Amino acid sequence: MVNDPGTPPSYDPAMTVRSETVTIEAPASIVWEVLTDLPNYGTWNPFCFAAESTLEIGAPMNMQLNNYTMPGATYPNVEYVCAKVSERLLSWELPHTDAMPYPARRDQVIEALRSDRCTYYSTDAFFGPNATHVMFFCGAWVKRAFDDTAQGLKRRAEQIYSERKAAV
Repeated sequence: MVNDPGTPPSYDPAMTVRSETVTIEAPASIVWEVLTDLPNYGTWNPFCFAAESTLEIGAPMNMQLNNYTMPGATYPNVEYVCAKVSERLLSWELPHTDAMPYPARRDQVIEALRSDRCTYYSTDAFFGPNATHVMFFCGAWVKRAFDDTAQGLKRRAEQIYSERKAAV
């Protein structure tokens, strides 16, 4: 049996951070539009306030992130796009390297409920011999960052949908 390409793989739950699941009163197409409009991340995303990528499989995802462990500090992060299914799944990963021995994969999942309503959540799965340490030291702030992102995405998508409905 082949896995649905719009569903992320299964991960060890002990090594995976999952955001809250938010219900968004907007079509999955608008949520996807916001999620893939990288130049405008700074208008809605409190964690990843700048992003640049072609979003092609294998392309770098260059991000500027707020450092949740040091308020006011930011840091650059580069991961690589590894899955993209329109209106359903956008994923990037950090491969293991000698300089960064903390491999991980982030999946952002959109599930349509109706034509005008969907849910969104994201996960970050940590792998390899350092996964336990990453979860211990980073799990709580990653959860907070992903929850903030989910709430920001919800607000932005619902705002766009509301404006478009009012303009009709």
